[in-house]
Amino acid sequence: MRSRIFRDMNARKAVVSKELERTIWRYMSRNTTLEPQIRMQAQLALSRTPREASPSAIKNRCVVTGRGRGVFNDWKLCRFQFRLRALNGDLPGVDKASW
Repeated sequence: MRSRIFRDMNARKAVVSKELERTIWRYMSRNTTLEPQIRMQAQLALSRTPREASPSAIKNRCVVTGRGRGVFNDWKLCRFQFRLRALNGDLPGVDKASW
């Protein structure tokens, strides 16, 4: 499970490091005032950036187990770990519902 967590952390670092570069290439490729040749070069440069540097490649994972499904974004925990920690009182402001 740790390898998935490390892979996710590395992907997030890659996105942060390439964010400015990708934004510049994207802006240049969509700017209609530039010449078509420059826009095409910008599109090629954007397509040459690493795939893991794309923000859509990031998957939310549980920081404890590495599980990729049923993850609460606010706490970065899967539903099972969230339940365990909420019952133990480790999550501030989270109580078991009763009505």
